[in-house]
Amino acid sequence: MSYAAAVEHLYALSGELTAPPAGVPRRKFDIAHMRTLAAALGNPQLRFPSVLIAGTNGKGSTAATLASILSTAGYRTGLYTSPHLLRVNERVQLSSGAADGNSLSEIDDDTFARLYFQVDDTANRLVGEGQLPHPPSFFEVITALAFLAFAEASVDIAVLEVGLGGRLDATNIVEPVASVITDISLDHMEWLGNTITEIAREKAGILRPNGVLITLPQHPEANLAIGEVAVTNNVTGLNAADYLPMRGSADGSYSVQFGGAALQVQTPLRGEHQRRNVALALAAAWYLRSERGMDRIDTTAVAAGIRLTRWPGRLERHTLPNGAALLLDVAHNPGGAWTLRSYLSRAIRENSLPAPRTLVFSALRDKSIAEMAQILFPLFEEPGDRILAAPINSPRAASLEQLDAVAREQQAEVILCASVAEAMQRATAEGGSAVVSGSVYLVGEAKAWLRAAEALA
Repeated sequence: MSYAAAVEHLYALSGELTAPPAGVPRRKFDIAHMRTLAAALGNPQLRFPSVLIAGTNGKGSTAATLASILSTAGYRTGLYTSPHLLRVNERVQLSSGAADGNSLSEIDDDTFARLYFQVDDTANRLVGEGQLPHPPSFFEVITALAFLAFAEASVDIAVLEVGLGGRLDATNIVEPVASVITDISLDHMEWLGNTITEIAREKAGILRPNGVLITLPQHPEANLAIGEVAVTNNVTGLNAADYLPMRGSADGSYSVQFGGAALQVQTPLRGEHQRRNVALALAAAWYLRSERGMDRIDTTAVAAGIRLTRWPGRLERHTLPNGAALLLDVAHNPGGAWTLRSYLSRAIRENSLPAPRTLVFSALRDKSIAEMAQILFPLFEEPGDRILAAPINSPRAASLEQLDAVAREQQAEVILCASVAEAMQRATAEGGSAVVSGSVYLVGEAKAWLRAAEALA
């Protein structure tokens, strides 16, 4: 079967977060179903060591940084992240295993198609035999595919980003050599709980008895909840705070200690918040070197790996042919919006975000849209500034009517556009700056527009 057929089949599967038709009960998470599927596939997730990373914000950046370090050190590395921006293959990446820099790249179309139908055929058989009550979801299938890809490639290690929560997530059937928890805030409350404490407990579900936890001090409620789960499981906790800089330059360059040696850090990922994500990756890298025998993780490989990290759509800047500045950021929850606001406020003060400024905004309807708007919209109220809203291509997308209602609540003037392409064209036509944010799906469509525009130039 072809790659095109595999992608079509995959997108026809139900998503865990997509609202079902009226009268149909919402699907419940059940990790036992993922275990059944994996067992029928030969439990590929047990054939390689892994680092499992959960959190609300920063887990993808942490995963990408750690995987880049491991790849640059010459280890055959697997990287699993979600969601994707342009192609679903982005979620499953492999490195060459040669110490030639960050060689991570998405799996090829033929491999994707072959593994997809291996998972699909197995799932259909399990449903037919009554071992599964229904076909796996999109995320369960792509997670199983990733496990097969990593096992087949005999990776030295896989870095796995948790999709949602932790305790019941499809990735949580691995036996990680270390568990990393990034910053936690309110998101996916319908699924994970209405408080930081409840959400943190779900995230801490990735901890294992007598396992290893790598984290940073954060919200007191999160610290307490994670600590309680860690103590119950006799977990060894490693504090990544030792890898935070005392000070650093605006370009992401600073110095820390790594195993007693000075390490100059220069990350391409913008924003002061990335220092926390880099610290977590450094702590994980040192643990793998000092406790798991991965002695090729030296300061040279670490410095190069950080410098060569690729994680698009996070404060990603472009300069268009007409001189317009374009900033893409996937901030899709209030925590991400506050981080973006902090970056934008500094950029405005330093005059590195030229006026007039335009915000292209959209979001999924199950997100805290009003709160995100309340955080971001006030930055675009100067004369000549604009806010453009556009619908995104997702079954969970907020409609134009919903986006307009949110704008009215915020007493903000918003221009409604029929598509992301129209919004991008209007936002970048007259120079100045355009900021695109509010959803991963929005940034993905903006990147597709940008790629098409560059091809026509």
